[in-house]
Amino acid sequence: MRLAYADTARTDLLTPQPDSRGRWRFWATAYTLLILLTGTNLPTPLYRDYEQRFGFSPLVVTLIFAVYVAVLIPSLLVAGPLSDAIGRRRVLLPATALAVLGALGFALATNVVWLFAARIVQGIALGAASGALTAALAELEPTGNRRRAALVSTVASAGGLGAGPLLGGVLAQYLPAPHVVPFVVEIALLVPAAFIIATTPETRPNVRWRPRRPSIPAGMGPIFAFSGTVTFLGFAVVGVFLTLIPTYVTSLSRSHNLAVAGAAVALLLACSALTQLAGYGKPARTLELSGLPLLAGGLVLLAIAGQISSLAMLLAATVAAGAGHGSVFLGGLTAINHAAPVDRHAEVVSTFYVIAYLGVGLPVIGVGFLATAAGLLTAVQWFSAVVAMSCAGMLIVLVRRGQRAEPSVPHP
Repeated sequence: MRLAYADTARTDLLTPQPDSRGRWRFWATAYTLLILLTGTNLPTPLYRDYEQRFGFSPLVVTLIFAVYVAVLIPSLLVAGPLSDAIGRRRVLLPATALAVLGALGFALATNVVWLFAARIVQGIALGAASGALTAALAELEPTGNRRRAALVSTVASAGGLGAGPLLGGVLAQYLPAPHVVPFVVEIALLVPAAFIIATTPETRPNVRWRPRRPSIPAGMGPIFAFSGTVTFLGFAVVGVFLTLIPTYVTSLSRSHNLAVAGAAVALLLACSALTQLAGYGKPARTLELSGLPLLAGGLVLLAIAGQISSLAMLLAATVAAGAGHGSVFLGGLTAINHAAPVDRHAEVVSTFYVIAYLGVGLPVIGVGFLATAAGLLTAVQWFSAVVAMSCAGMLIVLVRRGQRAEPSVPHP
């Protein structure tokens, strides 16, 4: 009887048993990721106002965004392996406190130095949290389904990226103190996130921490080479939308409504999130095959929209590019999540996010320089042409490689 009981208990431990508490922790962790990303993108529709208020150029806007990425990446590389070793909570609670501090920096900003400082703090916070939260979602998924965890992670990420500009634009446009209220709301939303982190049990493996350079476990090189590249291209588009497209939209629409500027960026990320939901259960290769043409097509439409001053075509470009981003991002993270070793999961995800955030931060600097020298329209058109051709090249590579060996996972 004792042996039979032991066998039964062991089977129960090996087979994930979903319960209400487990589901609550999983979705609460997704909320935390969503809110952290929302906060980092609240300033997006306000940058044009900041330009006029503090007197700086579009290049400075891209540098404010780039410095955020510059600190985010080292934070990812340190905090990802650290959370594998000491536990998610010990990394995530300080990260949440830093997110509050970053929001305060924006609320109190009186010059451009405050903006740089606030973005630096936000970058450290999100870098510390991204890998740990993504790994925690995979560990807390009630049925052990890593593909579903990847979907929730990417949808929460895209949702936060899109909700930030929309929420920031609406609050700034229709409530008093437009440069303060959005960040007070963000701080209020971070309070339950901190409670969630504090009450979630640790799920860490027992591994030793040491600072690491970006690294790829043996056997994952081909996955990182391809999926990382297409993810880089997808996030390059997101970076330009987050920094310069609000100004592009106001020029085409001849409207200075902050909600409209934020809504254009939100539309991109909403389409990304919806595409990820529609693509759930599909192999990574299928997602990338559909995402690359959509991304390239959206960029072509974006360039044409500026040339003919068509707001309708700009919206069509946004929908196509958002759908393309969602497909390539979900495909890449699904492949990475599936192949990552358990004891290095947060580290591997953090390295993947390094590639994504390099896509957000590096190309936009070049676009900012070009916009300052030749004008925003020319800069966006050149960017669109280069990235669209790169997407076409990666699509050719993917087709020639043939079908990737990957287990088929049915829809739930």
